[in-house]
Amino acid sequence: MTLSPGIKVSLTVEDIAFGGEGVARVNDFVVFVPFVLVGEVVEAEITEVKKNFARAKPLRIVKPSAKRVEPLCRYFGACGGCQYQHIAYETQLRLKHKQIADLFQRIGGVRADVVAPVIPCPQPYGYRNRIMIRSQWNKPAQKLNIGFIRWDGGLVEDIEECKIAEPAINEQIKHVRAHPPPKGGIKVVLRIPPADWDVPPDSFFQNNFFLLPSLVDTVRETLRSAGTRYLVDLYCGVGFFGIELADPVESFVGVEYDRRAIKAARRNAATHGRTNGEFMAATVEEVLPELFKRFSPPATTLLLDPPRKGCLPATLQLLHRERPAQVIYVSCHPATMARDLNILCRDGVFEVLRVIPLDMFPQTQHVECVADLRATGDTPAPLG
Repeated sequence: MTLSPGIKVSLTVEDIAFGGEGVARVNDFVVFVPFVLVGEVVEAEITEVKKNFARAKPLRIVKPSAKRVEPLCRYFGACGGCQYQHIAYETQLRLKHKQIADLFQRIGGVRADVVAPVIPCPQPYGYRNRIMIRSQWNKPAQKLNIGFIRWDGGLVEDIEECKIAEPAINEQIKHVRAHPPPKGGIKVVLRIPPADWDVPPDSFFQNNFFLLPSLVDTVRETLRSAGTRYLVDLYCGVGFFGIELADPVESFVGVEYDRRAIKAARRNAATHGRTNGEFMAATVEEVLPELFKRFSPPATTLLLDPPRKGCLPATLQLLHRERPAQVIYVSCHPATMARDLNILCRDGVFEVLRVIPLDMFPQTQHVECVADLRATGDTPAPLG
């Protein structure tokens, strides 16, 4: 069969790729199809054909999986915000564990048995404390669509509620819809501010309050297990991790280039009674060499919580050369995290002891991971 857009095919799903799409084959040619489960037979329509793969949209589930459940959201399958509402939650957790283990093994060279089971969220719906909705003029319908980007393109799906958002966020959605932006193309950030934390409008804060205590406990126990004296918190934002982890160490320093976030971090430290740390407004690359002169690498834990794009090569090269006793890497983007871990572990300079995934984003493809790296006794070779 020669595949082309518009052709209808029967597909048997073999796997779920990282990102949420099902993997099927037509005469050994890979076809990706969303909103399916392993073992399902689905009637689908080819939407795109590339050199090595094709994509399809599901039309009908011919043979459903026993793990399939009814999505709570009426927009699921159109809105691009969720990928897994059709999958029972326990199955989501097992699926994410397999995906993370496969990804870290393939990209990061990390053994699968190093990846712990995914820590579940106590509230798989109604958990998001921050969302961004968009507006777009719907010319055929002569109305303004307010909602999220569709899964199948750049159009905005008009929504009245979001099932994974906290109730207070849904009240804010109602307000935006009642008082719409004056024109299309506007992005509106809706947020519930965290209690006892000063967070400027554009600064980052974890978007799941329900699993946040488990994330803090995971990172704190990882830090304690190394027994280091100092903590260097890079990409520290408003100081959350440095402040939460201040007790196990003698002193800490947080580094963040956003000056408004650093001012908030200093206020947050005062609010939480932390007196053994400081915050610096600078880029990581500017100050890290000096920090390694102040804090002896064998006595230091370095915490990385970078943007989704990961760390710059210069930062990884410096860590590879200086070898702090421990690196704790926190990320919601496992692919770039695995890439960075692979670089840090070259020549046996660091060893990944544990990767702990946490389901901070139920019903979606995303997952937060905490990796514990320890310096070895091997002599590092220069990174090219």
